[in-house]
Parts: sequence; C-alpha cells; structure tokens
Amino acid sequence: MERLVPAIAAVICLAAAVVWIRSTIGRQKVASRLSKESIDPDLWRLAYADYRRDFQSAIGAIVAVLMLMVVTAVRLPMVPTLASALLAVPSAATLARRKQLSEINRIAASRSEVERRAREVLTQEELAPLQWAARLAPSDLPHFPGFEIGQAYQPGTGAMAGDFYDVFRVDEHRVAAVIGDVTGHGIEPSITALQAKYLLRAFLLQYRDPGQALENLNAQMSVLERGDEFISLVVLVFDNEAETLRYSSAGHPAAFVWHGNEVRPLGATGPLLMLDPTAPYHSREVSWDSDDVAVLYTDGLAEARTGDALFGEDGVASMIRRDPTASPDVLTKVLVEAARDFAAGPIEDDVAVLVLRKT
Repeated sequence: MERLVPAIAAVICLAAAVVWIRSTIGRQKVASRLSKESIDPDLWRLAYADYRRDFQSAIGAIVAVLMLMVVTAVRLPMVPTLASALLAVPSAATLARRKQLSEINRIAASRSEVERRAREVLTQEELAPLQWAARLAPSDLPHFPGFEIGQAYQPGTGAMAGDFYDVFRVDEHRVAAVIGDVTGHGIEPSITALQAKYLLRAFLLQYRDPGQALENLNAQMSVLERGDEFISLVVLVFDNEAETLRYSSAGHPAAFVWHGNEVRPLGATGPLLMLDPTAPYHSREVSWDSDDVAVLYTDGLAEARTGDALFGEDGVASMIRRDPTASPDVLTKVLVEAARDFAAGPIEDDVAVLVLRKT
C-alpha cells in the first residue's frame, strides 16, 4: 500500500502534466502570434498571462510526478502515502476537465484570430481615406524639364472627399496640369473623382484642345446619372515650344497666372461637368514665359471663412502678388497657411493647391 498509492498518484499526476503541457503549447502559440503581429498590447498580455498560468501548472504537475516517484521508490511511513493521495486530487480534477481545457484553448485561438481580422478591417478603414487621397492628390509628382512644381493637400473634416489633381506629359513639348473637385463627401465622390481624373488623361492625349477634352469627359461622366454629383475642374496645357498656355475650366474657381508682373485670372469657360451632357466647353490661350507662375486650387481654399467673410479668390491673388518669386513648394504652403489663419475655425472642406513655374 505504501508504494501502490504513490505509484497510482504519480500516474495521475503524469497524465495531468501531459494535459497542462499541451495546453501550455496552445497558449504559447496564441501569445507568440499576437506578439509578432503587434495587434493589441492588452490582448497579448492576457494571452501571455494564460500561457504562464498553464506553464506553472505543468511544472507543478511534473514536480509532483518526481516527488511521487521518490516516494514510490523508497518505503516510507503512512503520512507520505496519505500526502501522495491528496497530491493526486488536483491532478485528477485536471484530467476530469481535460476536454474543457482543450475547448478553452480552441476558443482562445479562435477569438484571437477573429479579433486580429477585426482589427485588420478597422485598420484598412482608417487607411482607406489616405490611400484614396494618395491616388487623387499624390504627394509626389513626376519631374518635367522646364517646370518647378509644388503641391499641397489638406484633408477636411469629412472622412473622404473628391479633390484631385494631376500633372502629366501630353507630348514632346506639352505638359497638362489638372485640378478638380467632386461635390459631396464619402466614397462615391472619391470614386467619381478617380474616374474623371484618368478619363481626362485619355481625352487630353487624344484631343489637342482641352475644351474638346472636357466636352468628351462631360458626355462620358454624365452617363453615370448621379444627380447629386457635379465636377468643377480646370485644365491647363503648357506648350513650351510655342510658349503658350491653353486652358479650359468647367465652373471651377479661377486659376491664376503671374505674367508680365501682374496676376491674371483664368475664369470658367463652361459649366460644371455632369450638369448638362451636351454643354459646350471653350478654350482660351495666354502667353507662358520664363518665370511665369500658374496657381490652381480647389474651392476649399477660397471658401475658408471668418463669419460671413470668405478668403476668396481675392485672398488667393493677393498672396500670389505678395511674393510671386517664391518657389512653388513655398507658395503652396503660404496659400494653405494663409487660408488656415484667415478661417475662424477648422477648414471643413478639403484643400488642394497646385503651383507650376516655368524655368
């Protein structure tokens, strides 16, 4: 009896040790995955605490097995025999609920996976506006010989908006600059803006006249029949060989050109896009000489307000006159900061600014 009871208790503790070791391995995998993915520090701490608890239980069961093996090998009085029986009780309880422990580990692993996927979705939702903005208003534009280019984009209070700009080469001697804005906020205007941006690229490559390109863009975008969406847009085509700037504007706030020591507005030459599918769009041409500057922007800049007073087109023109020799990068920042300082509160609409200088 002195050896039988400790031997039976040792077998029970050994079986319990195996259960705890398996549970420890499962907990360790969950904690390790959470640590590598860096999803949530608190979630990792909970998983790590569960792992340590099961690890300590496994160590305790192993120590109990070793002690009982000693008791079994050495003939001892009754007290160690009774202690051996009592020592086997928690191990027996472990064996009784081994299926429950296995299920708990399965649930813990499943829960961590669900939370990981949920956090990935949340992260993607948080990054989506930034990713859309990077497509519509990229922070880096290609370099074109004969031009210095500066751009700025400041998101408003909405989650997503439809401001966009683009600069690209039309042919060997011509470069096009575009800036536009789709009414509304959210994913729908952003999609519309992306469609308009790249459709216009195709039409400007096809048609030499920007007014004709806008007419075709208007006809195509009007097919979408989104009654609550309209696009304001201005396109400038610079011809370095002819030293001219040809432009067309679809109801967009006046762009400005610094030429001959004065600021010249480039007003609308047609209505908003998607307002009338048959609307005509005209083009106009001005000189484009060395050190001339073109400034394009969306209405979020001009509509910065203090009470009923707007920063307006006059505010934009006055900032250009203040220092037309400033680099395009500096001028874009100056314009955005001036509008921000003028506004009594945060500028709610997105602000996009594009500045080009002929070198």
